[in-house]
Formats: sequence, C-alpha cells, structure tokens
Amino acid sequence: MTIHAPSSSGDKTWIVPAAVLGVAAAVAAGAHAAARYRLLSWQGKYRSRVVGIIPDRFASSRFPGKPLVRILGKPMIQRPWERAKLASALDRIVVATDKEKIAECCRGFGADVIMTSEECKNGTERCYEALQKLGENYDIVVNIQGDEPLIEPEIIDGVAKSLQGSPDAVFSTAVTSLKPEDGLDPNRVKCVIDSHGYAIYYSRGLIPFNKSGKVNPQYPYLLHLGIFSQSFDSNFLRIYPSLPPTPLQLEEDLEQLKVLENGYRMKVIKVNHDVHGVDSPEDVDKIEALMRERNIW
Repeated sequence: MTIHAPSSSGDKTWIVPAAVLGVAAAVAAGAHAAARYRLLSWQGKYRSRVVGIIPDRFASSRFPGKPLVRILGKPMIQRPWERAKLASALDRIVVATDKEKIAECCRGFGADVIMTSEECKNGTERCYEALQKLGENYDIVVNIQGDEPLIEPEIIDGVAKSLQGSPDAVFSTAVTSLKPEDGLDPNRVKCVIDSHGYAIYYSRGLIPFNKSGKVNPQYPYLLHLGIFSQSFDSNFLRIYPSLPPTPLQLEEDLEQLKVLENGYRMKVIKVNHDVHGVDSPEDVDKIEALMRERNIW
C-alpha cells in the first residue's frame, strides 16, 4: 500500500510507502515519550539507592530448568546471587522469577524473591515488573544475569557507580576487548563509544568497519558485555516498556539501540573480563573447571 502526499512545491506528488510512514510514526511516538521524560526532575539529583535484580525464568529452549542445575553442588541461580552479595554498591538484591520451584530454591539459600509473570519477554521487562512490586523506592536498578556464575562484583559496582556519576545518562553497561577472531561473529555484539565514555552505537556487524572489509588486528574493537550486568535509571525503566520498537533495534535485533535511537545517553565502562555464561548443558563442565581454577566454591 502507498500513500500519496502533496508536496510543498505545488504540482508534484510524492509516493510514500505506508510501511515507511508507520516506522516514522513509531519513531515519532518514541521521541515524544523521550521528550516527556526529559522534563522530569531527575537531572542533577544524585541517585543513591541501588537495587540489584536477578531475573530468571524456568523455560529455556536450549536448557530447560537451567536456573536449578547444580554448579559444584549449588543451584546455578545461587552463584550470581552470592557474587552480587560481594558488590558494595547494592542496597538490596532480589531474584525475580516466574516459577515457584525457583522461588522456593532461592528462599532456601536466603534470597529475597519477587514473583513475576510468565509473559515477560526479556529480563528487562521482568526487572520492571519486580521494581513495581518491591514497595520501596530505588534510584538505580542493576540487571544481573542469572546464568553468569562468575559475574565479577566489580562489574556490578562499576555499572552502578558509573550511572551515579553520569546524571545525563539513563543506562550503564560494560564492554571488554574483542578478540580478532570474533570480529565477524554476529553473536558477538560490538560497541563504539565517544571520548567521554558514552555509547555511540551497537552492532552485530564489525564496527568501525574499514575499507579493506577485514578485521584490523591492531584496532581496539570493543565487545558488549550486557549479558552480565547493566544498570537503569529507575524512572527510565518505568517508561522503557512503553517505548515503541525502533528501526535500528529491529534491524540489528538489539534492545539497547531502542535506548539510543530515542535520544537517551548510555554510559559505558571498560573491563577486563571474558564471557563465561551457561547457555547449554555442555557449558556446565567448563564453568566448574574455571571455578576450581579460581578457587571459587
């Protein structure tokens, strides 16, 4: 379907695909929501209270029941909770889950639990629902991944404190050095930042991309570590679910592009950390071997 729109030049008619207008309308709606949010009074206010939320769900296409699998004798969900307890920036830590069996397990080792809907599409939505049910006010929400048993407490502290120190940002995340052999892997999300440490763009493709079309082994490419931990301004998290999808987000299939494309700023910290998540049963043995090497029991 196309829509004929009269031009300002008089006798010419532009033929505009309706799909393009639909995308433009979605972007406009997101920009409108962004403009409303910028009028809020959070700017200049020190965001002191921080809650860490570990969103976890029982269903997994590659690894059903993953949160309860044993990692050196403890359920996997307990591992990131214990690591988060070592972080100094968190005032409270809760697990947000959709299954009572996970909740019972977490209560058994002493964790606070918030029950959330099975309809949550991702961890961010689960964090949002948990924040609504907490009954307390927090300035920053740190989303801590439940399938990262070796999450470093320093990364949790880093993303929280970087957001506290950047009142013009609503989101904070971490990057590390990208290995040259991973440069063209679309499952490795790359990031470019400006000279002040704010994100410019994220992509599944290699960025920056040079004229040769090849990975430059001398260039310091950055790998996004959003799978570990990322922090949100709590006011922004409350409106984030209402922001419509954006063209770049849909094309790259990257949620963080919705934040950037709606005009918000994202603070990025650089860390020295490898990816050690558990995505399949085969990863359990690898994680346990690493934990033994590091004397983590």
